[in-house]
Amino acid sequence: MRYISTRGRAPVRDFSAVLLAGLAEDGGLYVPETWPVFSPDEWRTMRGLPYAELAARVMQPFVDDDIPLAALCHQAYAGFNHKAVVPLVQLDTGLFTQELFHGPTLAFKDMAMQLLGRLFDHVLSKQNRRVTIVGATSGDTGSAAIEACRGVGRVDVVILHPKGRTSEVQRRQMTTVIEPNITNVAVDGTFDDCQDLVKAMFADAPFREEMRLSAVNSINWARIAAQIPYYVASALALGAPDVPVAFSVPTGNFGNVLAAYAASRMGLPIAHLIVASNRNDILTRFLTQNDMSIATVHPSQSPSMDIQVSSNFERLLFELLERDQVATAGTMTNFRASGRMIVDDAPWQQARKMFTGFSLDDNATWDSMRRLHRECGYLADPHTAIGIAAAQAFPYFPTVAMGTAHPAKFPDAVIKATGVHPPLPPHLADLYDRAECFISASADLAAIEATVRATVLRNAA
Repeated sequence: MRYISTRGRAPVRDFSAVLLAGLAEDGGLYVPETWPVFSPDEWRTMRGLPYAELAARVMQPFVDDDIPLAALCHQAYAGFNHKAVVPLVQLDTGLFTQELFHGPTLAFKDMAMQLLGRLFDHVLSKQNRRVTIVGATSGDTGSAAIEACRGVGRVDVVILHPKGRTSEVQRRQMTTVIEPNITNVAVDGTFDDCQDLVKAMFADAPFREEMRLSAVNSINWARIAAQIPYYVASALALGAPDVPVAFSVPTGNFGNVLAAYAASRMGLPIAHLIVASNRNDILTRFLTQNDMSIATVHPSQSPSMDIQVSSNFERLLFELLERDQVATAGTMTNFRASGRMIVDDAPWQQARKMFTGFSLDDNATWDSMRRLHRECGYLADPHTAIGIAAAQAFPYFPTVAMGTAHPAKFPDAVIKATGVHPPLPPHLADLYDRAECFISASADLAAIEATVRATVLRNAA
């Protein structure tokens, strides 16, 4: 498999090179040159496979042949707290949630990160190289990346998070990991500010080369590839490929729902994709009104979706524009310059054939959490509750709402909605007693680059 940039001015690469590159040099995102497609019979042969084996089968077309993918998948998912890894829970007739939070940091990001850490280690060891991973997080990516890469000898990790805009559990999962190769930076700003800083570092060609930058945000194609299998797992369990399945996905940076779209391009029959957002509703506005205009980021009870610029939307835009790299580059450049994305009616209508937008404010989110607990006995975090509410709002059958985080990651919101204090699992029971270590910084590129450089030089000494 070869990969091309959505903007057409970066080298064509194989999987290992895309894994290490993260963002393309032209500012675009890497996508497969062609989509691999499984036949209905091939999907049927995957029914009933253990999750690690299924993941390796689904991902194999994207990955270089010399990578021991099956072994790495087995290692990645062996430590999850549920034997099914991604269990389905039935909430109503035709309505399910797929719990993606049984990994070490209690969020769906573990599904990809636990594999990415091993992929990085394998590829870097083979090539005798070292990289510096810089990442932005709205809460969950950072802790998942840190847990996956802590102590990995050939990787330095610098994670930027928006100061005061994550839950306490999310913050502590990042800042209490005291390892030489891990640096946490609390940025005075929003997640979008953190993400812009990461992209600016990649755009600074001399700095990128000097620091050997790589990325674990969902701008890295390997993240998307590793999230496709759980959509396959739930669809097969509910009758695919003979029965089409709809998915409702709590969405911030558009990476999780893009993985579902990728599964559909691979031949998995997906009836529809519901994009569930909070009050930061740029994606809902786009899908309902063709209004992709940047507004103020408002803090909410679902902070992982407090985003206005969803990086992975560029990959969908590339497909909607019939893989026209020049048009994609022009549209994205104009969007960042003007704050509004202009999408013609035909591609917008094409998007609406597959995607529907839905959003809830905080009060409606608490109502959804309260109702789920009262009627189903189910305790949902605020992100998952929005996804389930979105699934209930549209008559697709069957529908799977993605359970993206353990309720214990957002105890304040859960207590307010239900009166129940969700306990942390045993391996995190002492989280509030652990010492924290992080750097506070303004959203200034020069200061952030200096922090990254100091981290790399310290670990090289």
